Amino acid sequence: MTCEEAAVLLHALIDGELDAGHAREVEAHVATCAGCAARLRELQELSGAMASSRLRIAAPGELRTRIEGKLPVPRATASRRGVIGGFAAGAGVSALAASGLLLLVTQRNDRQRILGEVVSAHLRSLQAKHLIDVESSDQHTVKPWFNGRLDLAPPVVDLTAQGFTLLGGRLDTLDAKPVAVIVYRRRVHVINLFCAPAPGAANSVPTMESLHGYNVLRWSENGLNLWAVSDLNAEELSEFGDKFETAMKQ
Repeated sequence: MTCEEAAVLLHALIDGELDAGHAREVEAHVATCAGCAARLRELQELSGAMASSRLRIAAPGELRTRIEGKLPVPRATASRRGVIGGFAAGAGVSALAASGLLLLVTQRNDRQRILGEVVSAHLRSLQAKHLIDVESSDQHTVKPWFNGRLDLAPPVVDLTAQGFTLLGGRLDTLDAKPVAVIVYRRRVHVINLFCAPAPGAANSVPTMESLHGYNVLRWSENGLNLWAVSDLNAEELSEFGDKFETAMKQ
């Protein structure tokens, strides 16, 4: 096992999502690699801090200064009660700003965590030879297979004519919840398209991210969160996303 492979699986190891065989492989690698061992300790400490609510994010001093600069300055003749009230209001606004900052940081951390889970699940599907549960290039075979297995009907489209061959589908987990995965191939490159329900989520423009050499195209559409992950280059993965969205609207 290489350091790159281990790095992708460390999150899954901490969350207890690896099978016994892969867990042993990662642990054996960590035992002989100081760099990966240090990374594992960092992730364990971060996970423990978040679990025990010890993680705190403080508002930057510049943000506090800007906010307090907009507050009314108590006049010299103000009563003690008025002065105390002004300080309380300032503290309340600063706390509100800090809470907003904490929310933004938490959301960013959640996105990074899900990104790591998506890449880990993609890699596991290749290593464990569990890429496909229902093998078919017929979208009318793959889509009905999910009936009764998930609380959603995943969008399955045939893009073979556009250069992306439909291989089938499978069940997987993301954020501790079952999700549908539609599997495509571009030449020798596998594309896993993860589909998770997101009721009420607004449609979003696809964005490209990368992690450990894998590209991930993420967007939301029609009450679904979608992640397309592959070692395919970013340009062709974006092309896949464009063609998939076009086919969904037809």
